Amino acid sequence: MLIHKLTNFSANAGGNMKTKSILLIAIVLIGFNTISAQNFNDALRLSDPEILTSARALGMGNAYLSLSNDFSASLFNPAGFALIKKMEFSGGLNYNSFKNDAQFFNRSTNYSSTSSNFNQFGFAFPLPTSRGSLVLAFGYNKFKDFNRALKFSGFNSNNNSLIQSLTNDNDDVAYELGLSYPVYDSNNKYLYDETKINGKLNQSGNIVQEGNLNSWQFSGAIEFQENLFIGLTINIINGDFKRNREYWEEDLNNNYPLQLLLDNNDPFTADFQSFYFNDIIRWDVSGWNGTLGILAKVDENINFGATIKFPKSLEVNEIYTVDADAKFGTGKRYFLDPPIENRVEYTVITPIELGIGASYSLSGMTVAFDANFIDYTQMEFSEGFDTRTRENKNKDIKDLFKKALNLNAGFEYMLPFTGITVRGGFIFMPSPFKDDNSDFDKKFITAGIGFKAGQRFVFDVGYSHGWWKDVGDNYGSNLSRTFQSITKDNLIFGIKYLF
Repeated sequence: MLIHKLTNFSANAGGNMKTKSILLIAIVLIGFNTISAQNFNDALRLSDPEILTSARALGMGNAYLSLSNDFSASLFNPAGFALIKKMEFSGGLNYNSFKNDAQFFNRSTNYSSTSSNFNQFGFAFPLPTSRGSLVLAFGYNKFKDFNRALKFSGFNSNNNSLIQSLTNDNDDVAYELGLSYPVYDSNNKYLYDETKINGKLNQSGNIVQEGNLNSWQFSGAIEFQENLFIGLTINIINGDFKRNREYWEEDLNNNYPLQLLLDNNDPFTADFQSFYFNDIIRWDVSGWNGTLGILAKVDENINFGATIKFPKSLEVNEIYTVDADAKFGTGKRYFLDPPIENRVEYTVITPIELGIGASYSLSGMTVAFDANFIDYTQMEFSEGFDTRTRENKNKDIKDLFKKALNLNAGFEYMLPFTGITVRGGFIFMPSPFKDDNSDFDKKFITAGIGFKAGQRFVFDVGYSHGWWKDVGDNYGSNLSRTFQSITKDNLIFGIKYLF
């Protein structure tokens, strides 16, 4: 069974209080306490590594663990700082383009979004030593970009809908909009909700995500014996995330005509036209972690590197809002008034990452290879819920995810007598879900160029093009599913100044 990342509506939008009375509408709305069901998608969003690094590293496919001889060591291997001989400043600007071709009930819809921002600046300071080296560094990296987009539209001829799903969950949103009605027993005791909606609706929607994770980084590295270096980076993390989902269900074929009341006690619920559902998640994220690295120069040509990226402890302050309305041919339009809002705080612990890399240099050519191991089953909700809820969420993580080995390969070649360096590489990031086939693995090809201007300035450009598949469910499992073909392009401009 395929349970996947971009579940379009993975959370209930209502509560479990059901005392059906117009006088109690305000109480019911206030009583919603399960508006947003945080789940494995949220943990993965914070744990899945990005390719956003520096221009030089990206051009080489991020195969940088055994090199790391500039400020990008803060992202890869802090031991590489000890290779720096002169004080330097580094800065970078990133442009990101995300494109999604979604197949939904035999209709294809293209959608895209872009973002651009400064992604790096930092200083490295070699300190005087009698022998060996000692280097300190500090700066800023934007290491994760949440930019994503999805749009879809198609006619679902089957007997299901989000309205029915909400009703089956006894969700008050459908009731407040006149789309469902309460059922009572012979003693006038409330039993459950029912709806006369039975699918056969046009379904459409769009999802836009934005935001970043950033870190202020403080690093140090030493050569503790000849040609053997060790380094440490402490990351102070902050960031934000916003996901805005809009969804419509429309009766384009007049399957619910003027003669049909969705609620027999409400004459305005005839001639159903459309249902609109909008939910927005906003995060404020803060946390920290550390990276420990070693780097060994075997000889003038061969380097080895190894790192431990310790788990990130990320505190999420979430605001979740829901708005919805329903239109009827009688001229009546029902709204959620006011929209529902829920606030929650919780902590996610990301998995440890273990990396090894090697590089070989000869006659201006350098080739490099990295492997990074991540056990996604170690993602964890550590705070913010009662014990039973937290254990259930963490059990889902262990049931759905697997271990993964990300691979990076790259090269750079310095053209003789020109000051120009050309680069290329490949990145392979397998899907962290147990049941995914290779279509869901992320693949990137990369390229880059560098130019040294005089003795002080170095300019770099790095580019990557990635592609993979994804799916998303609007409700249930494979009832209203988008099949997505995704491409992602990054372009990073970098500058380095040597003092």
